[in-house]
Amino acid sequence: MDLGRIGVWAFLDALRADETAAFARRVEALGYGTLWFPEIRGRNSFVQAGWLLTATQRMIVASGIANIYLREPFAVATAQRTLAEQSRGRYLLGLGLSHKPMVEGVLARDYASPVATVRAYLDGIERAAYASPEPPEKPPLVLAALASKLLAMAAQRTQGAHTFLVPPAHTAFARRALGEGPWLCVEQKVLLESDPARARSIARKGCAFYLGLANYQANLRRLGYEDADLVDGGSDRLIDALVAWGNEAEIAARIQKHFDAGASHVCINPIDPTGGDRPDARVLEALAPGV
Repeated sequence: MDLGRIGVWAFLDALRADETAAFARRVEALGYGTLWFPEIRGRNSFVQAGWLLTATQRMIVASGIANIYLREPFAVATAQRTLAEQSRGRYLLGLGLSHKPMVEGVLARDYASPVATVRAYLDGIERAAYASPEPPEKPPLVLAALASKLLAMAAQRTQGAHTFLVPPAHTAFARRALGEGPWLCVEQKVLLESDPARARSIARKGCAFYLGLANYQANLRRLGYEDADLVDGGSDRLIDALVAWGNEAEIAARIQKHFDAGASHVCINPIDPTGGDRPDARVLEALAPGV
């Protein structure tokens, strides 16, 4: 599987089904290698993946990430192999733990030890039997990971790691933890806006939900950010580290910093300049790698 150097990470639940298909076709036409999408409280990850795969011809479609607390390992293993076989190897499964407020507050599940939970879940996937035709190649799996123990598990048990809401400094840390071989697929928020005050205001809206979550806060503290950086929507230095804003050249330079730090794939997350949930088509056009 070739993810390409540059992909797109997009929140698609604000779009109608026909709009998501049109968006996927446009991303593919612009030459991006992979389209990533999350699973939060909207569409089912595997149903959405099947829809996007049907709408496209060449591009990889990646779950970024499918929530392990929503399904038993057997269901995930069979869905992964089904989609990989039906798409001729164009589906990438990204798995993750989601977040404690979602798991306990919405799903009423116990948010247990992350490492032990993921290890047992991967064991279940590997044990799953499958009686239908296999995909052309064993389908890959990447693990959402930020801290060293989950990064080590990603390197040992999967194709690699998918990181989210991270500056290039974390990418360098993650590459050291993973070693040279595994994939390191990094999400980078991008905003085509050069006015500092306006850019930071919009960027804070794009980061607000995530900066309220304990695991992202802990990761940023490990990187040297302090409590003062995490309040009031994030300090200027934190927002500037997490969101690549500016003109096309400035955004491209930030993406290159991730590659210089060890990323194998960067998926750009185009923030809506109006503060809404729809991905910004302008920045996708501006940064398009071409076909």
